[in-house]
Parts: sequence; C-alpha cells; structure tokens
Amino acid sequence: MIYSMTAFARQEIKQDWGTAVWEIRSVNQRYLETYFRLPENFRGLENNLREKLRTRLTRGKIECSLRIESAQQIGQLQLNQALAQQVLQSLQWLKSENANEGEINLTDVLRYPGVVEAPQQDLDRISLDLLSGFDALLDEFIAMRGREGEKLQDIIGQRLTAIEAEAAKVRAQMPQMLQWQRERLLQRFEEVQVQLEPQRLEQEMILLAQRVDVAEELDRLQMHVKETQRILNKGGAVGRKLDFMMQELNRESNTLASKSINADVTASAVELKVLIEQMREQIQNLE
Repeated sequence: MIYSMTAFARQEIKQDWGTAVWEIRSVNQRYLETYFRLPENFRGLENNLREKLRTRLTRGKIECSLRIESAQQIGQLQLNQALAQQVLQSLQWLKSENANEGEINLTDVLRYPGVVEAPQQDLDRISLDLLSGFDALLDEFIAMRGREGEKLQDIIGQRLTAIEAEAAKVRAQMPQMLQWQRERLLQRFEEVQVQLEPQRLEQEMILLAQRVDVAEELDRLQMHVKETQRILNKGGAVGRKLDFMMQELNRESNTLASKSINADVTASAVELKVLIEQMREQIQNLE
C-alpha cells in the first residue's frame, strides 16, 4: 500500500476524569515535521508522541492538538474545614493575647497553605489514557492516508496506461515515418539534380534514420513505465522514488519531441508530457 501525505483524524476519549479530544492533520512536506499543541500539564508527553510518529511516518508536516475538559467544574475548590478552624482559632488566640489589637482577616485564613486546594487529579493515569487514545488516533490517521494513497495509485496507474498507448501509437508510425523521410530526401536530390552513388545514398539514409528513429526512446519509456508500476505495487514510502521516475519519463518525452518529423508524433510527445506532469502533481502528495 502507498500512503498520501494529506489526511485528518479525530479521536475522542471519555473517562471519569473528563473528556479529551485528539486531532491530527498533515500536508505535503519534503521531510517529516511534527508540531504539537498540548495543555501545559501534559507537555511532558511530547517526546513520547513525537517518537510514535517517527516510527510510523516518514514524510509530511504533521500538526497534532489535544483539548481536555475536566469532569471537575472550572474554579471548583476544596476547603479544609478542620485546618481553617485551627488557623482561625490561632488568630483569635493571638488577638486575645495582644489586648484584642488588630483585626482578623478571613482572606488571610483562606490564603494559609492547605486551607483551600484545587481537586487533585491522577495525572499519570490520565496520561496513560491519553497515550492509548493517541495510538487509536494514529491508527485511523494512517488508515486514512492509505485510503487516499489507493486513490492516487489508481490515478497514476491510469496515466501509465495512457503513456503506453501513446508510445504504441508512435511505434506503429515509425515504418511510415522512415519511408516518408526517405522519399522526401530523394525528392530533394532530384530537385537540385544531385546524383549519388548507391552506396553513398544508403549511407545518407542510414544517418537520416538514426536521427529520426525513436525506437530507443520508446524502449526506455516502456522500461520506465514498468519500473514505476513496480514501485507502486511494492508500496511503502515511494514518493521520492516516483519523483525520480517522472524525471526519467520526462527526459524521454523531450527527446521524442525533438526527433519528431510529423504532427502526429509531435501530438503524442505533447500528450506524454501532459500525462507525466499530471502524475508528477499527484506524486507530490505521496509519502
């Protein structure tokens, strides 16, 4: 299977401590780049998450975010009543020992360490739940990249078939092209009243055939098509290899165009370049 670099996935986690939502998206990138947006309490997970991505992905700009809604109401606090009573009694005793001077400020009582506390959460347990959810998210994300990759593989395969058809059209015209060029050369000799020895004429015909013969280019084109198809069938991270194959295919189509001596071959060469460019654009999306 081949994989697209463009994908999106979302995973929701619901536990007694609250709800978390993972989201991950990716776009094309020459190398693998990872970015995270995590709540401050869970920034420590970033290295672990990055390693998980690097073991399963090779290319793409990956953006991953996490949102958490705690089951505890925002701003909910816990009052240690026993400790608050002790602090208050101590302040009252101090006041009575000092001729009731000064005022007792209840705000000072609340500020005393341990009197008011936010509910404590088991961050280790929550972290394990989050990592488990991330694994499920990553599975779905890669599955989506695979589904997109299958679609791209079909598109590229169709273009490869069309390239083979154009190459076959050119190959079928080669005998007629060479005969037409031979007759054209003889006609020019007659027009300028040039008489050549049979051996010399044959040499000229051979040189001419070599200049316009595109059999070698067509053979290499066919070879590159088969290699491209082999890479697609092998699967995995094939983007860079396929990009190189597009360069090779484009080189042969350029040579074919430069050797063209009639409109049909020129049209086929142009169509080949269009098909190769269409493949190249799709290959930019592959991992």
